[in-house]
Amino acid sequence: MSATQTQREGAHGAALPPLTNGPHRKRLGLVALVATFGGLLFGYDTGVINGALRPMTADLGLTPLTEGIVTSSLLFGAAAGAVGGGRLSDSWGRRKSILLLAVLFLTGTIACVFAPNFEVMVLGRVILGLAVGGASTVVPVFLAELAPYEIRGSLAGRNELMIVIGQLAAFVVNAIIGNVWGEFGGVWRVMLAVAALPAIALFFGMLRMPESPRWLISKGRWEEALAVLKTIRSVERAEAEMADVKHLADEERASKATSWGALKDKWILRIILVGIGLGVAQQLTGINSIMYYGQSVLVEAGFDSNAALIANIAPGVIAVVGGVIALTLMQRVNRRTTLLLGFTLTTACHFLIGIASIVLPVGNAARPFVILFLVVAFVGSMQTFLNIAVWVMLSEIFPLHVRGFAIGLSVFCLWIANALLGLFFPTLVAGVGITGTFFLFGIVGIAALIFIYTQVPETRGRTLEALEEDVTTGAIYLVHKKAPVGS
Repeated sequence: MSATQTQREGAHGAALPPLTNGPHRKRLGLVALVATFGGLLFGYDTGVINGALRPMTADLGLTPLTEGIVTSSLLFGAAAGAVGGGRLSDSWGRRKSILLLAVLFLTGTIACVFAPNFEVMVLGRVILGLAVGGASTVVPVFLAELAPYEIRGSLAGRNELMIVIGQLAAFVVNAIIGNVWGEFGGVWRVMLAVAALPAIALFFGMLRMPESPRWLISKGRWEEALAVLKTIRSVERAEAEMADVKHLADEERASKATSWGALKDKWILRIILVGIGLGVAQQLTGINSIMYYGQSVLVEAGFDSNAALIANIAPGVIAVVGGVIALTLMQRVNRRTTLLLGFTLTTACHFLIGIASIVLPVGNAARPFVILFLVVAFVGSMQTFLNIAVWVMLSEIFPLHVRGFAIGLSVFCLWIANALLGLFFPTLVAGVGITGTFFLFGIVGIAALIFIYTQVPETRGRTLEALEEDVTTGAIYLVHKKAPVGS
């Protein structure tokens, strides 16, 4: 049987009708757009600290230690939110969970904007972290479960694109407000307050969105699931997918444990370890150190504070451009190929940044611009080949009966790695400089390449149900050995 024939089959060999255009495609696009406001908030709330931290430090009297706590408190909150959001979405539903996250986004924003002191600021950042972590878990799963397998990569990948759009929006807002009204007190409060707008849009938008049909099927709500599928598929395709998912859900209900009990299955345990490895490897590239402390890195490179605030927009722009390219790659290039190329490029950029900081000492006129160029190249490589690919794979590799739990556990580990980097990055740069810091990132990148090559399976071009069958038998680890690149 040819690879093309295999891709067009469901989990049990029944051919699925082809995708067709019509109102259902527009409806699917609208649902994805509304849900990805969660990603936009994720990006804005993690990126806004980049420019807000310096004026906040002056107003609230923060020390280097409390600066690190303010920055990392969101990230540790996100780790808890990832696990809690995944478990909640499995039991309560994807849609209701996203509505709750919108409320948390708004509550955390209000607490931060009106924080009178360090303690209230940390509390607000923790609440935002719970929302960010939950969104990083629930929204990709929601999108993957709604998407036809033919366009699952590009549809689920839109969330990561919205994350970097949110980060870019934060950098632009910071630069405008910081340079125009920077001399006024409390300017950082205005930077933070902007996040209230997409939080409100997410809440009211999700009130009109459907629940995930795959989650409904997992709860035995067949008629509701079919009704939802018929709004985002042709009738013929909806009925075929319904039969495919229902059959697998029946098998799981009869024979599979959920959550921690599922770890007794060696294949489930292995795929969860792969998910954890993907998330941690992504964070140990140091990408979010640039997103959180980009201004500080550029000041260290030789820019003054205001110029660094403006120059910091460049990585944000290239991240969005890379994200747009990545959505196309998701449909044309195998996931493993994309990941291997991405880690090769980011690792090369790490070593080049380290070398440049040695060859061009502080005071050299070319130093800030060379390092800015290499940072932009790193962010572009990361966003084009790694970020979207990692989040898409996390949304599609886990079986339905543990999907929320498994992605929650994987993203928990991702956020813990992120939080530790956020907490210790300033200390690391102070201790070993840009040179040592980026050489360390490069060494980790080499280890990540070995991990991807030996452990990560291929998932492109197959239904979630077909992937699920191969995960539970271990066959998924053989697929990449025969799947042609770009097939």
